[in-house]
Amino acid sequence: MNLMLLEDAPERLCLPFADTRAKHVRDVLRMRVGDRFDVGAVNGPRGKALIVADGQGGMELSLEWGEEPRLALPLSLVIGLSRPQTMRKILREAPALGIAQLHIPRCARTEASYADSSLWSSWEWRELLLLGTEQAFTTRLPALQRYDSFAAALDAVDGAAERIALDNYEATLSLAQWKPSCKGANTVLCIGPERGWNGEERDLLRARGFALAHLGPLVLRTETAMIAGCALAAAALGGWDPL
Repeated sequence: MNLMLLEDAPERLCLPFADTRAKHVRDVLRMRVGDRFDVGAVNGPRGKALIVADGQGGMELSLEWGEEPRLALPLSLVIGLSRPQTMRKILREAPALGIAQLHIPRCARTEASYADSSLWSSWEWRELLLLGTEQAFTTRLPALQRYDSFAAALDAVDGAAERIALDNYEATLSLAQWKPSCKGANTVLCIGPERGWNGEERDLLRARGFALAHLGPLVLRTETAMIAGCALAAAALGGWDPL
């Protein structure tokens, strides 16, 4: 945890003694009364927390807040629903890649049982996004939406100016050579589920104005393709430019 992420930005906060966040500050960071550590509010400012008191009654914090974070990168990801263990990796890494929105549809080659995982029936998916956001030392939490069909996910991102889909088989464009119309262009990157697109989905992507792009000759795992693809797209959009 590189910063403690809170749901809002209070001036004072008391964490119960057994709260996992308090235990982390106490036992892992080894901080005591008078010490300060980094905090953030979800989609809000970062700041500093001062430990005012710590005992059986809880860890009392006084918080000072700074500036609002940078605007989110105009990058949305449509990624086909995959195995729960794969999706957990994707959810942990997405915040560090500057992704503003995550759209997760069932695709033709998605196993139907994946949608019934406890990852989605509980709040585990959001906890993973929060953990990834804390690790990335940001407060920008990607918005997430799930869909029963691929077409519905494409409907949700229909207004994007730039549209790219990764494909191992029919793409002729290298994503490393892709350039957006401008650095601030609203961009959607589509990545298939673990077994890739079928022919109908490729036809649908082309009909919706998506360019098919590849990441080179090697076949990557879905989570690896997500990291590589989003990193290249983010760099082209100016996401790695100096602060």
